[in-house]
Amino acid sequence: MYKKVLLASDGSQHAKRAAENAINITACGSDSTLEVLYVVDADKAKSDVLNNWNAIDVNDSRKVQMEEVDRLAKEAGVKYEIKILHGEPGPSIVDYANKNDADIVVVGSRGLNGLQEFVLGSVSHKVAKRANCPVLIVK
Repeated sequence: MYKKVLLASDGSQHAKRAAENAINITACGSDSTLEVLYVVDADKAKSDVLNNWNAIDVNDSRKVQMEEVDRLAKEAGVKYEIKILHGEPGPSIVDYANKNDADIVVVGSRGLNGLQEFVLGSVSHKVAKRANCPVLIVK
């Protein structure tokens, strides 16, 4: 049914539930693939560098956020790839999905930014409005 499934993930609890759904969707098709998108926001990247200036690897926290998705995908035996994008999360995900002919985008209803959790996460809202394919928003 869906050959190219995109999962937008930031390591939040909503993203982990979205990952479970994306993996289940991918597992339904023998030729389906899962692309996990992690977007590095320039503002957040700057603060990560400033806060972790003496750390061996600034990317360690990002790797930790993707470990759960990595583990779940391996356990399910689905074909997957993790892609790191740079930019503002909402537009970056939409741009990637539209340019790469995604069949469906799976995203958590809210992310790590608590200030944007009033009604619907701003990233999921932007993706739902602008993506050219179906979008599954997972609570």
